[in-house]
Amino acid sequence: YFQQVGGIDCNPVSGEITYGLERIAMFVLGLDNVMDLPFNNPNSEKSLTYGDIFRQAEREYSRWNFDVANPEVLLSHFQDYEKECKRILSEKKIDIAVHALKDMPSDETEGLLTNCFLERNDPREVLISKNKIKFKDLKKNSIIGTSSFRREFQLKNKRSDLNYKLIRGNVDTRINKLNQNLYDALVLSCAGINSLNLNEHISEIFSIDEIIPSAGQGVIALQCKSDDEYIKNVLKKINDEKTFKSVQAERNVLKVLEGDCETAVGAISVINNENITLKGELFSLDGKERFYCKSSKDIKHAAELGIEIGENLKKQSMGSYKKK
Repeated sequence: YFQQVGGIDCNPVSGEITYGLERIAMFVLGLDNVMDLPFNNPNSEKSLTYGDIFRQAEREYSRWNFDVANPEVLLSHFQDYEKECKRILSEKKIDIAVHALKDMPSDETEGLLTNCFLERNDPREVLISKNKIKFKDLKKNSIIGTSSFRREFQLKNKRSDLNYKLIRGNVDTRINKLNQNLYDALVLSCAGINSLNLNEHISEIFSIDEIIPSAGQGVIALQCKSDDEYIKNVLKKINDEKTFKSVQAERNVLKVLEGDCETAVGAISVINNENITLKGELFSLDGKERFYCKSSKDIKHAAELGIEIGENLKKQSMGSYKKK
């Protein structure tokens, strides 16, 4: 199943950990700072680094072909990814599951632990358009492809004279649809474009003030069983503390709101020395009402800051962001 949907369930080196990778290109991007660290496994006589492990994973991944001609089928697989990944992790068929954090539910599954985060990649959003036209210069009624209500509502607030249309498929498929004149522009995550070396297609990069990203955007999360002390110790070595604090704040906004896949919410934090600033943005179900909150605290209180922002947004919205 992992081989079909874009992950791995293999044991490339005898005695080494087994891992499930959702997006190997994004995952490897964040490993520059840990690739040379020694991987000491008591079950193996070989002297390996983390880089050895992940490069082998990348080779394995490249062998699998995907049905990009049918993006709707591929999408249905990815929607089942979280459920299947948690199942095989719980059953110890893999030791570590690797996720794009923004796609993970805010509540942890019983028996599993998501407590390790690689250094954050670029969390911003990008515009890809024909002839590199900027967002403000797009013609009236241009068709903008996006895969989330959050992006659609954020962009409508800036330009209501454009048409926003759902788009599916992987990045290459979306760019092909743009080239086929099915769309005039696309809005995608910068981290995903960077990881696939498709930066030449970028027309514009939106600042985090212009478009507040999804909570955890640009972060790779590593998940394991909560009672697996050996793997937890392995993951401690590559956890990025700054990213960890940002994730605590941003994800707590989601936990307070108890939203679902239709909840249009963004949250982004910025750390400056020992201070963390968090911005949250929430929209009503129809996107017509926008709620915003920004606050700062000592970084030691990052988790509490996220709760406060979430409660503030929830109070402002009076429940208009959720179905009754």
